[in-house]
Amino acid sequence: MSTDSETQARPAPDRLSPNQDEFYAALMAAHAGLSLDDSHALNARLVLMMANRIGDIQVLETILRDARKYS
Repeated sequence: MSTDSETQARPAPDRLSPNQDEFYAALMAAHAGLSLDDSHALNARLVLMMANRIGDIQVLETILRDARKYS
């Protein structure tokens, strides 16, 4: 039986495969030509829009914790 900490330590499944490169290219294209401030603002909007689409606070909190691990 796995504990909550073991479950949280597992990486999320790759749901973009095999289109990861397409998404990355689209993300880079969205940032093309933007100033650093405008790029940061775009990232903030993307995070909020994706959070709204996900809509589950527990999932979002897990994502925030997982993303922090890469810092």
